[in-house]
Amino acid sequence: MDHAQLEALGIWTSYHDAFGHRYELTEDAAAQLLRSMDIAPGAPVPDGRDAVLVTGPHRGAWVPAGELVYEDGSRIRVDGPLPADLPLGYHQLHRDDGVTTTVISSPGRVPAHPERIWGWAVQLYSVRSRRSWGVGDLDDLRVLGDWSSEIGARTLLVNPMDAVVHEPEREESPYFPSSRRFRDPLYLAVDEVPGAEALDADERTRLRALAQGDGRRIDRSRVVDAKLAALEQLWEQRGRREDDPRFAAFVAEQGAALTRFATFETLSELHGGGFRRWPEELRDPASPAVARTAEAHAGRLEFHRWLQWLLDEQLRAAGAAAPLMRDLPIGFDPEGADAWEWQDVLATDTTVGAPPDELGPEGQDWLVPAFVPWKLREAAYRPIVETLRSAFRHAAALRIDHVLGLFRLFWIPPAGPTAGTYVNQDRSALLDILALEAHRAGAYVVGEDLGTVMDGVREELVGRGMLRYRVLWFEEEEPARWDRYGLGSVTTHDLPSIGGLWTRADLEALRAAGVQVDTDRIERMRTDLAHRAGVDEHAEVADACEAAARLLAGAGCDVVVAQLEDALGTTHRINVPGTNADDRPDNWSIPLPVLLDEIPDHATARRVAAALGAARPV
Repeated sequence: MDHAQLEALGIWTSYHDAFGHRYELTEDAAAQLLRSMDIAPGAPVPDGRDAVLVTGPHRGAWVPAGELVYEDGSRIRVDGPLPADLPLGYHQLHRDDGVTTTVISSPGRVPAHPERIWGWAVQLYSVRSRRSWGVGDLDDLRVLGDWSSEIGARTLLVNPMDAVVHEPEREESPYFPSSRRFRDPLYLAVDEVPGAEALDADERTRLRALAQGDGRRIDRSRVVDAKLAALEQLWEQRGRREDDPRFAAFVAEQGAALTRFATFETLSELHGGGFRRWPEELRDPASPAVARTAEAHAGRLEFHRWLQWLLDEQLRAAGAAAPLMRDLPIGFDPEGADAWEWQDVLATDTTVGAPPDELGPEGQDWLVPAFVPWKLREAAYRPIVETLRSAFRHAAALRIDHVLGLFRLFWIPPAGPTAGTYVNQDRSALLDILALEAHRAGAYVVGEDLGTVMDGVREELVGRGMLRYRVLWFEEEEPARWDRYGLGSVTTHDLPSIGGLWTRADLEALRAAGVQVDTDRIERMRTDLAHRAGVDEHAEVADACEAAARLLAGAGCDVVVAQLEDALGTTHRINVPGTNADDRPDNWSIPLPVLLDEIPDHATARRVAAALGAARPV
């Protein structure tokens, strides 16, 4: 094992998990990780230094002689130090030696967050209305935003709404997208599509009933089938074209990335599933066979561009109703659109996960691929730039799932999680790019920093102007003493709801899913909530939810969010980590028990909102 080579590649040869256990990287695992990076044992390590330079104004970076072309097209001659007033943005240095280097100039810090606000954490698919088709959609988000703004909420943290791979049984987790740059038609409000009134009334009724099913569980495949059937009819009625100039502007703005995504969607319809199951000549997006197929099915590509424009317009409207905090997953489906386009930059036969910790005592494999750091540098970080730019679209804030992945990622070779280890990321460059894209969007950033955290990470997040996570279930310090640089919450989508903890329904659900349960710890969590919130242990669920909201509202964090489930006193957990659809089919699939139309008058919701607003008035 060449320790110097592994260190140069950022591969850790040992680490300690959350319980203090030490793990050593084996020779076999080291060899597997090197292969995944396309590096031979003992070979020199590419550094990508010629491909990209990430800096900022007044940082004193030096470059070889050449012509620097600013983003706006203006040009200057450079030789040595970059200009102290280098504009923010993405510039191209055409060096005299024939090399072109991308120069990325960043402010280094994200925009400031608002002070003393509260909002809801929302699983949009669960927020159904009388009008919607089986799931909460983007118009439901707009309506929820209107009501939330009226009562003083100033943020809506919304689950990822990204596209997923076409499968007979659609992916249910919002954190396993096909692409993090494009949206899922699942969330389109069909009735809000221009020209929707032309859809035959009986057909509309039939398709809407098909989407709704029995209403007990969300069936995404059923919903998408019904919506696409309606949308295809509307597209045909429009003559398979969209004349709105905003559509043309959207297509021009999104450019080649949108065309490649539309191509992927079309190929997925033709051949099913993800790209690794397609004919070999179609697995490379740059192949002549892909170009021929795209040309032969140009009309279908245009349909998928139209769907993405509709989604963008409806997301824009929702963002105008209330400040949205969008959610960026840690990765994407290894057979999806992003993996297809960026396969040459990804590690092979390797996934990302987490070592053993409280959420996953056996470790977790999230089944998403990792970018190879040296390849990402040689690509001038374009996959990261495009992903962040899309994530900030129509958002006032961005939550980054597992923000620790900007510092290091836990890579898992084929031998499994016990053979895995950490791989360092280009933290400074990634954080600078994040700061630049946040600056351009005028949005603040929240880093979800739960799990095994390296020394100095939280300090750097705060130093960069980002908010970190403060979750009551994990915090020993009283909420009133939490510092202002955090997003405070009682729970998350991976943890018990207040009602589930209070009634012990969550305990029973975990047992039914075959999860090893620490009953004593859960009982301590319940007792701790009662003590901190000042509520009797025999109180009703509504009283516990109101008391928890009052406790949260008094937290020192400038931003706090309450789960919408806790505003309604629900007892189910949104997701049980480490379980699959066989273990727990309810993951990500339980609708709220109250329709959106009824939430404003729901007694518990009114009490929870009043408790939050009393301590954080507009």
